[in-house]
Amino acid sequence: MRALRIILIVAVVLGGLFVIADRVAVGFAEDKAADRIKSTEGLASTPDVSIEGFPFLTQVAGGELDDVKIGIKNYEASTGGTGAAASTIRIDDLSAEMHGVVFNGDYSSATADSATGTASISYAELLKAAKAEPTQVASGVSARVIGLSDGGNGKIKVTIEATVLGTKLPQPVSVLSSVSVSGDTVKVHADSLPKLGVELAEGRIRAITDFQQKIDELPGGIQLDKVEAAKSGVDISVKGSDVKLVG
Repeated sequence: MRALRIILIVAVVLGGLFVIADRVAVGFAEDKAADRIKSTEGLASTPDVSIEGFPFLTQVAGGELDDVKIGIKNYEASTGGTGAAASTIRIDDLSAEMHGVVFNGDYSSATADSATGTASISYAELLKAAKAEPTQVASGVSARVIGLSDGGNGKIKVTIEATVLGTKLPQPVSVLSSVSVSGDTVKVHADSLPKLGVELAEGRIRAITDFQQKIDELPGGIQLDKVEAAKSGVDISVKGSDVKLVG
């Protein structure tokens, strides 16, 4: 009986030590992965990295991690321009969950079989893609988008300021717009046309109301999937396969 008690105590102690060693190892790996991703992606701040599953050491021995979660604050995504036309758009929160992460022996590269995640872009950032400067849409008529906000029911409220024959309309006009994703581009399309006080061809008005924003070079090659208007900006779903975390 005493021998059994000793064996149980030893087993508990060894199990506790294994758990401690496992958690220390996963913490060290998370820190190293975060530093490597920061360097690879050229990030201004260190991302949050969480390696899921237990035990971690068993996953390492097999050369594959079940799930890795990554969170990046204020990610500057490319809008596709080059040279003088190069610009970025700030993604406030980019979170991704990587599944089936395979890494090589020296941990210099890691690739996820698949990835899903979310991102958010504020209306202030998305406004940069709209016609912020007055644009002539017809003789004596100019207009510009001065604001984007939540229109409710998944719509974006686009507020437009117009000037007709040198006189600014007394009140800005607004229109509810739908937002969608096409490839690597977020598109905003007016559901109906605003009344600017004069008859204008639809194409001329849509040159102001409708706009799009390309979002390129997301971490690891993940892609835009879906987009939805929210209270303070647009919420985007992202996905990818064979996503490179590092290397």
